[in-house]
Amino acid sequence: MTNLLRDIRFGLRLLRRSPGFAAVAILALALGIGATTAIFSVVYATLLAPMPYPNPDQLVMVWSRVQGNRNGSAAGTYLEWKRQSTAFQALNAWTGGSVNLATSDRPEQVDATRATPGFLSMTGTPMAFGRDFRPEEGQVGRDQVVVLTNQLWQERFGGDRAIIGRQVRIDSKPYTVVGVLAPGLADRMQTRLYVPLAFTPEQINHDFHWLLVMGRLKPDVSIAQANANMQAVSRHLAEQFPASNKGWSSGVEPLKNNFLSQDTQTALWLLLGAVGFVLLIACANVANLLLARGTARQRELAIRGSMGAASSRLFWQMLTESVTLAAIGGVLGIGVAWLMLQGIMAMMPPFTLPAEAQVQLNVPVLIFSFAACVLSGILFGCAPALQAARANVNEMLKETGRSMSGGRHRLRRALVVVEFALALSLLAGGGLAVHSLMKLANVDLGFRTERLLTFDLPVPQDRLKSPEQITAFYQRLIEQVRALPGIQSASHSVGMPVAGPNFGMPFTIVGDKAVDPGARPGAGFAMVSPEYFKTFGIKILKGRGFTPEDRDGGVRVAVVNERFVNRYLAGRDPLKQRLAIEQLIPGVTRLGPTVEWQIVGVTRHVRNAGPKDADGFPEIDVPFQQSPWPGASVAVRTSGDPTAVQQSIAAVIRSVDPDLPMANVRTMEQIVEQRMASDRFNSALFGAFALVALLLAAFGIYGVMSFVVAQRTHEIGLRMALGAGRPRVVREVVREGMITAIVGIVIGTAGAYAVGRAMQGMWYDVGAMDPVAFTAVAVTLFAAAVLACFVPARRAASVDPMAALRQD
Repeated sequence: MTNLLRDIRFGLRLLRRSPGFAAVAILALALGIGATTAIFSVVYATLLAPMPYPNPDQLVMVWSRVQGNRNGSAAGTYLEWKRQSTAFQALNAWTGGSVNLATSDRPEQVDATRATPGFLSMTGTPMAFGRDFRPEEGQVGRDQVVVLTNQLWQERFGGDRAIIGRQVRIDSKPYTVVGVLAPGLADRMQTRLYVPLAFTPEQINHDFHWLLVMGRLKPDVSIAQANANMQAVSRHLAEQFPASNKGWSSGVEPLKNNFLSQDTQTALWLLLGAVGFVLLIACANVANLLLARGTARQRELAIRGSMGAASSRLFWQMLTESVTLAAIGGVLGIGVAWLMLQGIMAMMPPFTLPAEAQVQLNVPVLIFSFAACVLSGILFGCAPALQAARANVNEMLKETGRSMSGGRHRLRRALVVVEFALALSLLAGGGLAVHSLMKLANVDLGFRTERLLTFDLPVPQDRLKSPEQITAFYQRLIEQVRALPGIQSASHSVGMPVAGPNFGMPFTIVGDKAVDPGARPGAGFAMVSPEYFKTFGIKILKGRGFTPEDRDGGVRVAVVNERFVNRYLAGRDPLKQRLAIEQLIPGVTRLGPTVEWQIVGVTRHVRNAGPKDADGFPEIDVPFQQSPWPGASVAVRTSGDPTAVQQSIAAVIRSVDPDLPMANVRTMEQIVEQRMASDRFNSALFGAFALVALLLAAFGIYGVMSFVVAQRTHEIGLRMALGAGRPRVVREVVREGMITAIVGIVIGTAGAYAVGRAMQGMWYDVGAMDPVAFTAVAVTLFAAAVLACFVPARRAASVDPMAALRQD
């Protein structure tokens, strides 16, 4: 311990004597450790940390499954699961959506969750005051109670504790406040309030899949056992209700990250690998600095060796100095990590991570940071420590230090090669991300996005109950909106391009062989007004669009997209086909009788699932008047700035229904931008870390070449005195650096390919080795190397031969 403390004090004194060296080394390490710690904080909170619920491993999602895909559950199926299953302590259902919360001015649309009583207590969500829902409040007529999140209570009700027992108006109905949730996790959810989920008799069926189901396993039941139990229940239900449940099964999955996409998880691990590369490059840089510094200290080490210091003693002293340097860099790195973490979370698109992920610098993260410091110190400290321990004392005492030739400098060049290989790998990943984003920004979406304003009308389903009421309401609204100055066309629909249709429906092609209900194909299902295709600029490739004559009572017609024709009607004339689909009944969560729709048109492929969705999915569009639905979206195409007509449209909506909010007002460009937000965020992070790697690699080769020039000053002076010109000196120094850089780039090509393979499928329209991106980053890295070598080369060419020859 005494030797350790003495070595630490000695190392600190050496750092004070070399402030330039210390600053550069500590800054490189702080950057590497800080970036690694920041990204690990996100990875730990999202993928590794336990969820903030009591006994979180017992919480599971229970999905209906059909044709290998998971799906929501029908109310009747959920109730049978709850009655027949034996694997769960509790099983609860919920559904999300929005409600109109009354305000002093006008209604406000807020996200809400309708959940069966027991849902909040099952998850262990704590109450600040008040109570959870009672079992009897899950019955129709007794369900008009509400639990508020703490954030909504503070913002909308001023934190008044007397709120319990008061009534608030939700969807124009009085609801009694019975509880307020504790601050914390619930405030990070999208949901702002909870109301009981009560099933009406017509909702209890097995064919309308609209519920999410979560369960808590019994303490002695594993997920495999729960799956076996639920498979038996599903088989029993298929026998009981073959018309709706045959072909359907169920699946029990851990709740943790159940709603986190695989692309996001892959991106997090890749980002952690990227910052790991940055840390390794920083370590290689510092190792090079220490090797150069060790060369300068050779005489000191030789004298200590000649006075009896053992090689092992010199090794441990040098290694202790390295770990001390890493510790200082690590302490500063924690501050860098905190700053980077704030920036990352500020840039991250909302709800990219699960609400359960509380990203912060906690104890496990700080332990990781400490381990990174120690490992970094060992990584970059071993080489100079071994060099000092293995050096021949007599040779070091006789060493003039004027030559760069010899094996001792190969390690420095090898470290630069490693830096360049790692930097190229990381730059290739960043190049793929940026190139993908550029392609995505210029993709043809299949419709015109300019001068389009969209908004939702969250009409409560019990406000407009009959098809006639719904049709009349929207006709009146659209006519008044279309009459406004600056409006070229307006349409209403359930679903729209990029955002996608709101419904997915199974169908049968009339005349084809009948199959089991669970084996029927499916497609997106949208209800659109006659002006829809004109407003969005969607091209009709074959047949026609809809007209005002396509109304209730007439022949039911449908328009399908190219993807539908290619997948289901290849080799057939689509305009001669009819589709049999169960009817959607307004305001009722139950499928109606099967009706037939005559295909009358085929539209051009539109990216209905977002810009990245090159193939898209099959979609069926039907006239809104033939399948009306209360809550719809409105789109208007304007002659000028689409946001300029917002206030005029809001006034029209108030005149039609003063209790109806104009929600989610966005231009189509904003919708597209929001769908690309995750790609932009990932590209920005990969690009930033790749830039840091580029700078560190350039600094690494600059440091080596600067040391080469310093060590060869005497030799360069002699050669210039013998007639070597300055251009030749510059060429030789640059050539020496370029050989090192080129070797690193060649080796890094394999790493770049491996990174590309890992990222393949995560980014839009890029392969494992994107020639454009790889060429761009390789040229950039090579140019940085040329510049980094040219500066010390010019310094070498500026040497005064006589002054150089007089150096010792």
